[in-house]
Amino acid sequence: MPLRLFSVLLFFVGSTLLAQKSKPLINQGRLENRILELASYGLQENGETERVAFSDADIEARQWVMNTMVNLGLETHIDFAGNIVGTRKGKKDLKPISFGSHIDRVPNGGNYDGCVGSMAALEVVETLNENNIQTKHPLEVIIFSNEEGGVMGSRAISGHLSEKAFEVVNSTGYSMGEGIMRLGGDTTRIAEVKRDEGAMAAFLELHIEQGGILEQKGIDIGVVEGIVGLKWWDVEFTGFANHAGTTPMNARQDALLAAAKFIVAVNDITNSFEGRQVGTVGRIKAEPGAPNVIPGKVVTSLEIRDLSSEVIEEVFQAIKKKGEEIADASHVKIEFRPLDTTADPALTDPSIQEEIKKAAEKLGLSTNQMPSGAGHDAQDMATIAPTGMIFVPSKGGISHSPKEYTSPEDMAKGANVLLYTLLALDKTLK
Repeated sequence: MPLRLFSVLLFFVGSTLLAQKSKPLINQGRLENRILELASYGLQENGETERVAFSDADIEARQWVMNTMVNLGLETHIDFAGNIVGTRKGKKDLKPISFGSHIDRVPNGGNYDGCVGSMAALEVVETLNENNIQTKHPLEVIIFSNEEGGVMGSRAISGHLSEKAFEVVNSTGYSMGEGIMRLGGDTTRIAEVKRDEGAMAAFLELHIEQGGILEQKGIDIGVVEGIVGLKWWDVEFTGFANHAGTTPMNARQDALLAAAKFIVAVNDITNSFEGRQVGTVGRIKAEPGAPNVIPGKVVTSLEIRDLSSEVIEEVFQAIKKKGEEIADASHVKIEFRPLDTTADPALTDPSIQEEIKKAAEKLGLSTNQMPSGAGHDAQDMATIAPTGMIFVPSKGGISHSPKEYTSPEDMAKGANVLLYTLLALDKTLK
């Protein structure tokens, strides 16, 4: 090889390596250590962690998070809904780009759920600090309060948290209203937490998938196209309770038999539609509940989820029609009672989806566009700001369990995609 050509090649290789070396990347080991340290708050003798919202462990973990945010140079405070908010100044007086997740857990939950997104948010800030990168937009890290007990903090920010919700009691024994006060919020000033639509330039949330699609496909990053809406009903079957030994089979008004046929129908009808909608009966109660009495009353739950409100309604009407046919044939009455747990579908912003995909490609990572079957804080944030959501794989598709796990490598990949998406949005958004 001629010396001149060799020199040019050597210069090119050296420049490429230097560029790769100078590319800011998050510290995988530090991110993992923060996940493990967070898990120490609420650690039990069996090696598992319990940290339900409003518990002492939750309060202690929140204080650790706040101390960390202050040490990272964030202007940190607790808002009136108990959200922890940390702000990093930008070069210009622009709307903030907000990102974060939650650290509270379901009872007997795991260490990753919202914790990965929360700790990744801190890691992104530290990486920016280390590389002396100041964004044009202010950056706002939000650790939402009581996500698992009703997306409390994000609902307050979007203006959807009603005073009626204050009465809901979680496993700690505290009501939501009492919990807000315990976390340093103020129920009398909740209305002041609400952000107007457009007050944020964008919102991003990194989260574990809580399903097995990414792992099964060998994909690095999930680009969430939307978070499904859901509706719940109580479905009540009323027959006639009678003696199980003396009532002939053809003379019975068996509410439980009708309910059993209904449950099978829910599965069959939901599967009969094209798409990714899901229908579930997860709870059933039979009365009087004695082995020698034909059940006279049964109440089941019904939940339907999809990215489209129209699909949810279409599936429900088909299920309702079949339920009425089953009830009529079984000589029982049926009633569908909607519950106050409706969550509307939330589509993520297409342009932010594209930036997430570009960031992943820049990092050499594979992507899969997908819906989120679980609810998240991003669902409420999408009502007031352009929103994007990044998924990383969950081992075995397990979540809300002590066995949930996301590898340090996968957490780091997600955090780097979060970092580069933020930097891209900072350049393109006004």
